[in-house]
Amino acid sequence: MDYQKKLEGLITTLTSEGGSDLHLGVSRTPAIRVFGELIFLAKHPVLSKEDMLGIMSVILDKSKIEKFMENQELDFAYNFREHNRFRGNAFFQKGLISIVLRLIPPVQKLADLNLPPILMDIARKKQGFFLVVGPVGQGKSTTLASMVNVINGEQARNIITIEDPIEHMHIPEKSIISQREVGIDTKDFSTALKYVFREDVNVIMIGEMRNPETVSAAVTAAETGHLVLSTLHTNNASQTLNRIIDSFPSNQQEQIRTQIASSLLGIFSQRLVPRISGGLIPAYELLLNNNAVANLIRENRVYEIDVVIETGSESGMVDLNRSLVALVRAGEITIESAYQYSLNPEGLQRMI
Repeated sequence: MDYQKKLEGLITTLTSEGGSDLHLGVSRTPAIRVFGELIFLAKHPVLSKEDMLGIMSVILDKSKIEKFMENQELDFAYNFREHNRFRGNAFFQKGLISIVLRLIPPVQKLADLNLPPILMDIARKKQGFFLVVGPVGQGKSTTLASMVNVINGEQARNIITIEDPIEHMHIPEKSIISQREVGIDTKDFSTALKYVFREDVNVIMIGEMRNPETVSAAVTAAETGHLVLSTLHTNNASQTLNRIIDSFPSNQQEQIRTQIASSLLGIFSQRLVPRISGGLIPAYELLLNNNAVANLIRENRVYEIDVVIETGSESGMVDLNRSLVALVRAGEITIESAYQYSLNPEGLQRMI
């Protein structure tokens, strides 16, 4: 069988339907995710073990297949006809191969993403630590790539990204952009960050904060005159701060609180909500660091930050419920969707 042609057909279906993910696995029909909903491609036959091995041989080279077979897990990137790039994961379930491919959209301008303009101001900062957070599949990487795009288009800076795998491909404009992939260009995040200080870097984009060593190096970089952008799989600002601080041993937590209080620019949490007219639109929470926020972090009173965000609209902060209410009133999303994505439905009810 021509597995290249088979894969091309599946990807063409995904893109023509406006899908985001392609799910492939032995003994099941291929499926795609479209605007958050999983749809099975009934016209395609159930995939066999031979089909999955054939498709995998199209997507991965020999060395990556060997690495997958050894580790039984693999993150990778895949380019399709120069027009589409995918972030992929291969894994085993019940001893059988499965692959999920996520379509990476082209780098977009921040102004086209329905995000707050203040993110452009943050991208123009010379130093500090900024996090984009949220569950998997909520557009974090797209937002970060667009912020890097702002810098690249406006300033002569040395930008280094550390990713696993590389997602959005950047073409240097006014900046130098070096994109380093874990496992290919560097051993791991911690090693890359250890040496990045010797590379005359201005901006560091870290694909994900995975351990205390990465967090510590990132915060130190922000303190020493670098702009550091990264992501975490957390729900909101207060949970993000707790996750970071709690990842350190108790005898180091006071120090990391002090460092974050002085270096943090802000935390942006986003969700992609189904739009009434079709597609998805972001709802978001934005915490901006100021004296009050910094004091709460230093004094281990992170639990009070939610209130600061709710009452901080004059200083540019955005509460998730207010973002959802604004989308409902603008006719972009339904009230039902607002409740579904709210982290505080009781508070939302008082606002609608």
